[in-house]
Amino acid sequence: MQNARPSVTPLIVTATLPPDLQAWADRLRDAHYPPERNHLTAHVTLFHALPWRLEDEARALLATLAASAPPVPARLSGVMDLGSGTALRIESPEMLQIRAEIAHHFHGMLVAQDSHEPRLHVTIQNKVPRKEALAVQDELDALIQPRSFAFAGLALHRYLGGPWDAVGRWSFRGATRRRA
Repeated sequence: MQNARPSVTPLIVTATLPPDLQAWADRLRDAHYPPERNHLTAHVTLFHALPWRLEDEARALLATLAASAPPVPARLSGVMDLGSGTALRIESPEMLQIRAEIAHHFHGMLVAQDSHEPRLHVTIQNKVPRKEALAVQDELDALIQPRSFAFAGLALHRYLGGPWDAVGRWSFRGATRRRA
């Protein structure tokens, strides 16, 4: 797929991390991800493969959702075992609700991988021997402290067989709801 035309490649939707968490996760990814496959920055994938022909509709939907939502609360809760890799586990019922709205909007257009609710995470290591993954998980279990943060927005990318091409990025800018 390396030579695929960008206009007909799948679209990926991600949740945008705040700058401090993004930089930290990028450093972990640089330290632990096999360098020959590390084409991306750290990210939280919401959808892996929306059809390319939905690009304009996806842009409009993500812009609308981001404009009306305040930064979305989340929690980095620890390390996630990916079998042949390691991830940072993320909990965010509010982000899963936004994802559900996107899934509902694109009902009937989702691939099997995107048809179920994901376990939110940031992959920092993948496709390594199991022993290596377990060693990194043990190391990070001792270092990672759970912490709260807020997702900064949503982003759309084109899949280019390894690297991604940025299509658009929308910051959450809705007002925080006040309690009566």
